[in-house]
Amino acid sequence: MIPSIEWTKDNKVKMIDQTILPHELKFLIIDDYRDVATAIKVMNVRGAPAIGVAAAMAMALATLEYKNLSKEKFLESMTQAANQIRSTRPTASNLFWAIDRIWKIVNSLYDDPTSISELVIEEIKLMAQEDINVNKSIGKHGAELLDDGDVVHTHCNAGSLATVQYGTALAPIRAAIETGKQISVIADETRPRLQGARLTAYECHYDNIPVKVISDNSSGLLMMLGKINKIIVGTDRVTSDAVFNKIGTYMVALAAKDNNIPFYVAAPTSTLSLHETKEDVTIEQRNAEEVSNVLGKVQITPDGVECLNYAFDITPFRLVTGIITEDGVFTPEELLRKYK
Repeated sequence: MIPSIEWTKDNKVKMIDQTILPHELKFLIIDDYRDVATAIKVMNVRGAPAIGVAAAMAMALATLEYKNLSKEKFLESMTQAANQIRSTRPTASNLFWAIDRIWKIVNSLYDDPTSISELVIEEIKLMAQEDINVNKSIGKHGAELLDDGDVVHTHCNAGSLATVQYGTALAPIRAAIETGKQISVIADETRPRLQGARLTAYECHYDNIPVKVISDNSSGLLMMLGKINKIIVGTDRVTSDAVFNKIGTYMVALAAKDNNIPFYVAAPTSTLSLHETKEDVTIEQRNAEEVSNVLGKVQITPDGVECLNYAFDITPFRLVTGIITEDGVFTPEELLRKYK
């Protein structure tokens, strides 16, 4: 897959517009941090690692806009920019991790704003490459969990499109195929925004990875019928007791537990927030029209009927077989011992 987001030579942000996939592959070229913030909020760019890099690049655009101000005015303006970017998506920890990482440079005591801007741009380039390297490490470790002939079920999209490149949950599948294993994918549609049907299916088909799409309410039956061997999902945040991922993940994990199917979570360490418990996390609620309308085009509920639209759910550690980071595969207990 081509990169989902990148920094151009003329200091702009180039990203795939994921809202119109799979029907059209279109790139957005953005030179204003406010527009990047909007792109994160409306999900032109989505997926925890990609959101993090996008947030960092938005901060870089802000430094370019404000670099000719005094240090005091620069910090004041950058604080406002950071707050606007932070407000876009409340659940994904990568967003806050990325902003905090850039803020350490922004808040440097000894550099003028122009020098700070140059340092920030170098840092975001490094972060983008780090993301690719981390994903490939997750793929290497996760590939060892997969056997030749496995059918792997995944929920939402945690592939190349959700990262800078290569993916998290799809990384072990890519890496296993690269070693010669025959692996196929079952992607559930992932209502209400259909990231599985639109995005996971798109990139698997694009890269000649065998894939089939199912409705969200089919995975339990397929597990019971023995048609799924492993499950790998991504995550937007890992606390000390649970995994936060796209709404519907919890139901998949319950069915996997009942059918003795391994349930793995691909989690770059930038998604770890182990100082928190599940009670500390705000679960994003999005516009109810995402549920009442299919992709904003066809209304499927009667007028006046209220819809709920939680974007994420909570999968407790007791349902998780293993968590795959760039450092290896760990049980939840091992993860806490290593990182907390």
